[in-house]
Amino acid sequence: MAQPLKLYFIRHGIAEERQPHLPDQQRALTPKGRQKTQKVAQRLQILGINFEYLQTSPLVRARQTAEILQHQGLVKAIHVSDLLSPEGNWQDWLKWLQDWRTQGLTHLALVGHEPHLSTWAEILVWGQPCQQLVLKKAGMIGLLLPEHHNPIGQSTLFWLTAPKLLL
Repeated sequence: MAQPLKLYFIRHGIAEERQPHLPDQQRALTPKGRQKTQKVAQRLQILGINFEYLQTSPLVRARQTAEILQHQGLVKAIHVSDLLSPEGNWQDWLKWLQDWRTQGLTHLALVGHEPHLSTWAEILVWGQPCQQLVLKKAGMIGLLLPEHHNPIGQSTLFWLTAPKLLL
């Protein structure tokens, strides 16, 4: 039987504004975004939060956020996945999660984008998207997924913090 899973949804930090000459995939964190994300990572480390596995969107701003978390010592390795890109598919990710859970790991972090992350969290907690959760840039949602393999509508929200409360 699988162990309960702590799943953390982490939105990328503040990124460059959209510009006609800059593809969305290449938008990087701003200096303020890097600084804020670094402070959040430091606070998470102080609170004793760490991840056994971190999956990130391939977009630059998400990978940079994941690298900051790794540099702070919250995770050893980063795993890039198209499932967390803005075009990512919920059902495909859920299948990945079911396969991943067979490893017996219990602390998973996802670094990605809105509205995917909060929508996925809502489906896990309430069974459907409710447009009630707001995940700010460099913010985090924490869910406890049940031991069985069907977490939809059965997960528990245990963390929802705006980044400013961690600074």
